[in-house]
Amino acid sequence: MKARKYFILISTILVVSILLIALVWPGILWSFILVAPLVLMGVFDMLQKSHTIRRNFPLIGRFRYVLESVRPEIMQYFVETDTEGRPLNRILRSLIYRRAKKVNDTEPFGTQMNLYHSGYEWMEHSMYAKQNPQEIGKFPRLVIGGDDCKQPYSTSLLNISAMSFGSLSTNAVMALNKGAKMGNFAHNTGEGGISPYHLKHGGDLIWQVGTGYFGCRNNDGTFNEETYRDNAIRSEVKMIEIKLSQGAKPGHGGILPASKNTEEIAAIRHVEPGVAVHSPPSHSAFSDPIEFMHFIKKLRDLSGGKPVGFKLCIGRRQEFMDFCEAMISTGIKPDFITVDGGEGGTGAAPVEFSNSMGMPLREGLVFVHDTLRGFNLRKDIKVIVAGKIITGFHMARALALGADACNSARAMMLSIGCIQALQCNTNTCPVGVATQNKALVKGLDVEDKSKRAHNYHDATIHSFLELIAAAGLDSPKELRRGHINKRAGMYNVLTYDEIYPTVEEGCLLKIETIPDNYQKFFKLTRMR
Repeated sequence: MKARKYFILISTILVVSILLIALVWPGILWSFILVAPLVLMGVFDMLQKSHTIRRNFPLIGRFRYVLESVRPEIMQYFVETDTEGRPLNRILRSLIYRRAKKVNDTEPFGTQMNLYHSGYEWMEHSMYAKQNPQEIGKFPRLVIGGDDCKQPYSTSLLNISAMSFGSLSTNAVMALNKGAKMGNFAHNTGEGGISPYHLKHGGDLIWQVGTGYFGCRNNDGTFNEETYRDNAIRSEVKMIEIKLSQGAKPGHGGILPASKNTEEIAAIRHVEPGVAVHSPPSHSAFSDPIEFMHFIKKLRDLSGGKPVGFKLCIGRRQEFMDFCEAMISTGIKPDFITVDGGEGGTGAAPVEFSNSMGMPLREGLVFVHDTLRGFNLRKDIKVIVAGKIITGFHMARALALGADACNSARAMMLSIGCIQALQCNTNTCPVGVATQNKALVKGLDVEDKSKRAHNYHDATIHSFLELIAAAGLDSPKELRRGHINKRAGMYNVLTYDEIYPTVEEGCLLKIETIPDNYQKFFKLTRMR
């Protein structure tokens, strides 16, 4: 309590002294312009009851909150090392910026990574490496679309992951979409629906349909076939992705803070403006795996035969196996599955969900790939991954583990100016990427940033192809788990095919060939 007594004493002495001096020098009264606000703030601090520090330490206690407010900036610019930053360290952020700006992206003096630390990974190279990545094709593509798909889509191996208009600003959406148009890669709309800004520059769209059915919903929040058809048949929409769950908050619906829910966004989503919008945690259009397969077929038919798939973060593995059995029993298969990892990003999520819910990407990808293979479905379904895909090595690792293509969100955000200010959920993003504040959005130049998104995409694909060439491979399709090594301890190194042995094709279709690690799921399935 001494601080309060000192404040009262000093304030009293200061005010009385000024008044006494004013008897001989009236000009000193001007000092109250500075002194009076400070004294009043201190008095208010003593009287308020919300903050104990300010109540016990009037005026000076405010500095604690000032320092706390700038802590992320202090950490990023003065404290963290190049390898310690989170969610993305400085090495990765700088790499994205340099590639986006099309400047030198090489590093001097060797790696800063601890090569003998458990978890370190590397890719095997070949003595018979290719001369250059052009030998395997500059821009390999992936065709997505099964037997029931009438409009298959040829996509890049790296695309923009789901980020909604609302979470992102108008200029950010336009910059990403124009970059996608320039680089011939795809732009996922996120569950917020298709906005005019997704359409302005004509980039290829993957329309994500989430649990809120934004852009295709009735007033009560249920699915509306008519509005879905109107959007799905747009020429810009190349694929439709049903969002079941998101890596950063699986089992929890999307969150749009009230401060970001403008009248324009509310009109696009068919919701009330100015209120927080929480998507339901699950879909109302289906309630079991069989209904889900028929919903997939419905969306494909209503779209005119475009590829339809779904996105999920693996939770209960039994439920994904139920999906696979439903595919076999109905004969209906998705054209693609997007696997998100628990390390995925988001504009807003409860801490418990982002930190402690959802399977990490590598384990989720391996499970999905192996399970589809075990049910003899993998050949008919493409697998896309999302979750901290930043560099060419991240792409190579994902494809080695079983993916066909990759999506990236945070790297694409950084390419158009994101500085990892960690203010995505406050509507105060200083660079105009994740905000609806028009004054801040205005600072993001669409023409300049679209070029940077394009540059980053091309440079990362080029880096990925260089790794493929260094491994002596003729195509990304030749990547296998054995090409990637992981240190499991100081004296123990394993390849990913040793960590995750590949299952035999169709092994889950017969009781006698089911692998040991799948026995419990299979038994549960058959017991019901």
